[in-house]
Amino acid sequence: MRRSLILTSAGALLFGAASSFLTGVIAPVPGLAHEGHDHGAFSAGEPGDPKKPARVIKVRMREEGNKKFFEPARIEVRRGEQIRFALQNDGGGPHEFVLATAAENRKHADEMKKLPEMEHDDPNAKRVQASTGAELVWKFTKRGEFQFACVIPGHYDAAMFGTIVVK
Repeated sequence: MRRSLILTSAGALLFGAASSFLTGVIAPVPGLAHEGHDHGAFSAGEPGDPKKPARVIKVRMREEGNKKFFEPARIEVRRGEQIRFALQNDGGGPHEFVLATAAENRKHADEMKKLPEMEHDDPNAKRVQASTGAELVWKFTKRGEFQFACVIPGHYDAAMFGTIVVK
């Protein structure tokens, strides 16, 4: 029984890869590393526990002409504090909220130019479609200055990022 399960799983994986190749459609796979980017390492703390209390901070993703931005653009939290980010995309297209250091987000935004179809649904990153919302729960375990950013190609270059100060 165990051997057939392994063969079935391998067959399903092979079928999925062949289907993607034949149709030319590649579905985004959350959590996979790309271009040396590891979605499992977090500089700004750790994933929060959705069952525990958290301070709610509403973050709006907005556009005005060619300008793309977050409101608020600066957030202050205490070390050890758990935050439930209530993300709302008021823009006309998708945006992302990626929590990392400024250097990591800049690098990630550059990598996304090579892989524009990559969508994030990770503990520290969410893709939010236009006129919808999402939540991200995060525990800030390290002091310092971190960044939240949209790494969709062109958005980071349009200064779509903000600062989180952990005291």
